[in-house]
Amino acid sequence: MSSNDDQIAQAESRLGVRFPADYRTFLATGGSVSRFVLSADDFLMINAIEELVDVNEAGDIHERFPGGVVIGRDGDREMLTYDFRQEPPALFLLDNSAQDWSAAIHQATLLTTLLEQFPEHGWNWDDQEPATQ
Repeated sequence: MSSNDDQIAQAESRLGVRFPADYRTFLATGGSVSRFVLSADDFLMINAIEELVDVNEAGDIHERFPGGVVIGRDGDREMLTYDFRQEPPALFLLDNSAQDWSAAIHQATLLTTLLEQFPEHGWNWDDQEPATQ
């Protein structure tokens, strides 16, 4: 098992989830992103594996968003969050001041899809479809 695989397994254990396969692959290849995407006119940040546990423990994420795991941000107030209450877990944006899932804005079912579409579309701000309660 590689060092990244060990870190992924440790993060999954601490967070009580099994990451989707495409996200595990992203992390295993040293995946993280922090950049302004000019074509989308949006900022995209996806945390490195070393940051995941601290990010999720620092913001009372599990209390406010049961089943939620924050994996990134929009560079401002919005947190890119997996909703592990559903299978497969989908990705949502949540304002860091939100108290529950009612304010969730659906982004994509797969991280791969989000990353492929992001340069053209950026964040989805119009889809106010709340996550399943």
